[in-house]
Parts: sequence; structure tokens; C-alpha cells
Amino acid sequence: MTSGRARILEVAADLVARSPNGDVSTRAVCEAAQVGAPALYRHFGDKEGLLSAVVDHGFDAYLATKRRRSPGADPVDDLRNGWDSHVDFALKNPNLYRLMHSPAMRTPPAAALESHRILTRDLERAAAQGRLRLAPELAAQIIMSANTGVALMLVARPSAFPDTSTSRRVRDAVHAVALVTPDVPGPATAPDLSWSGVEETHMPSTAARLRALLSRSPDSVLSPAEAELMSEWLDRLSNAPSRTIGSQTFPPGVETFRWAQRVSEV
Repeated sequence: MTSGRARILEVAADLVARSPNGDVSTRAVCEAAQVGAPALYRHFGDKEGLLSAVVDHGFDAYLATKRRRSPGADPVDDLRNGWDSHVDFALKNPNLYRLMHSPAMRTPPAAALESHRILTRDLERAAAQGRLRLAPELAAQIIMSANTGVALMLVARPSAFPDTSTSRRVRDAVHAVALVTPDVPGPATAPDLSWSGVEETHMPSTAARLRALLSRSPDSVLSPAEAELMSEWLDRLSNAPSRTIGSQTFPPGVETFRWAQRVSEV
């Protein structure tokens, strides 16, 4: 037998999907579910709580595929596929997607937070392979912002974006900023950590890679305080604007990089 909460949730999700503008009233939900308002508020607190639960309910099937997915050999391919599946879900569930990112949702639904964590996990894998130009946290913010923006525009203004390649073009442009891809080469998988081997485009990805490797190391030679400081320095290096590096000109944080080099050799 379906519980009262599950019944209300199913009815609300159906009404949201069929609504012309994606909005529903608590009265309409109560009438369709054949429950009184006190029952709805007892289970969900208020309308925002109900809509947040609807979003989590709708996204659960989508996130379940991501939870079950085994990491591929190439994290960049996983990131491309993740972007595409995100947009595809938005196009198939426009009202639910708009609701998830509505300004009226003061508290981010749990589904949005989990989606962000999955993205960050894939970026950490890319960093460990020397494929990331920025710290994973910053890269996740950039990619998620762009991915969400494209999906929302395709859902809200489909007539203004008839070109089906728009999402792919934006994806590749954003990934070129954050990732080392075949089209935009970067340092080798195992970059040269000697100072003579560091080039302008190598510094951010090398710092991001070392940060990822240190976080995965079970036996760190650093104390907790040193590890925290090291992580802060590496994040700053991986997120700093690139500058020309030559025999006489050095980027911000050169001392940090040399210290990271020494630690990596221990």
C-alpha cells in the first residue's frame, strides 16, 4: 500500500510535469491526492519542502544511473558524457529542471548537491592524471554553472536555441578552459616536476595533480597542519592566472612550487 507521503509526492510530481508553467498549488495537490492540508504540511512542512521533495524524487532515477556507473579509463570522457546526460535529462523533464533551479528554492535540493559531488569526484580523477588545469572545486563550479546555464536556456528558450550542437560547443569550450584535452594539449600524464620542465601552461595542472595525489596518499610525510597549508598553496597555484615563465620571470608562488617539488621527492 502506498504511504500518504508517497501518494502526495507522486501526485505533486505528476502535476508539476503537466503544469503549463511548472508551478502547482498545495490546494491542487491536496485535492488530487485526496488528503487534507494538515497531512501535506505534516509530511513536507510547507510548499517549498514539498517542491524540494518532488525535485529529489524526480532526479533520483537520473542520479541512480550515475551512482551505478563505474569510472571509465578516461575521466575526460566521463565528464563529457556527464555534461550530455545532464542536458538530456533537462530536455526530457523541463518543468522539473526549471523547478530545481528556481530562485524560489531557497534551500538547494539534495539532488543538486549530490550531482555536484559526482562532478567533483570525476574532476579529482582527472587531476590525479594531470588532466586538470584548475583545482577540482573551482573547475566543478565553472563546469556546473555552464552546464546548468545551457540546460536552462535550452529548456526555457528553445526557439532561440534551435541548433542542437549548442550544448556540445559550449561543453567543449568550457572543458578547454578547465581540462587538458586532445584539442588543447597540456603537460604529459606524468609532468616533469623539475623547475626547468615547468612551462606557463603546466603550472596550474601540475599543482592540481599534486594536490589530488597528496589527498589520496595514505601515508603522507606531512603533518595535518602542513598538509592543510600545502593544500591551500596548491589550490592557489592551480587557480592563479597563468603568467609567462622564463629564466628571469617567475609566476606567483614560485617558492610554493619548489617546496612542492621537494616534498614530491621525499
